[in-house]
Amino acid sequence: MCLMRHGQRRTEWRPLMAATAGLWLAVGAAAAQPDTHRQQQLVRLVRQDCGSCHGMKLTGGLGPALTREALADRTVDTLASTIFHGRPGTPMPPWRSIISEGDATWIAERLLAGFPQEAR
Repeated sequence: MCLMRHGQRRTEWRPLMAATAGLWLAVGAAAAQPDTHRQQQLVRLVRQDCGSCHGMKLTGGLGPALTREALADRTVDTLASTIFHGRPGTPMPPWRSIISEGDATWIAERLLAGFPQEAR
């Protein structure tokens, strides 16, 4: 509700609405799994584009290894955030312009489980 007080507009409901909307977006993004076709696209993206820095077998290169063993102490959320937002001050770019947060979470989950090979 907007109230006028001393000539200023007060919007007490906006922070609550923004927090609620953010929660619903986060729940929706976490629940969304890419379909099979998109999963194949993401595997190719990781193997080709990420592989150019992290090694074609994801065992390391310019960037660190992305093997299950190398990432054992990382969480899905941490990895997904790094994938989506990048790492400022490092060569790791943000991928948010071409993938969704759900895609980043799916990639992070696969990396922690041992990333699949490309389907031929």
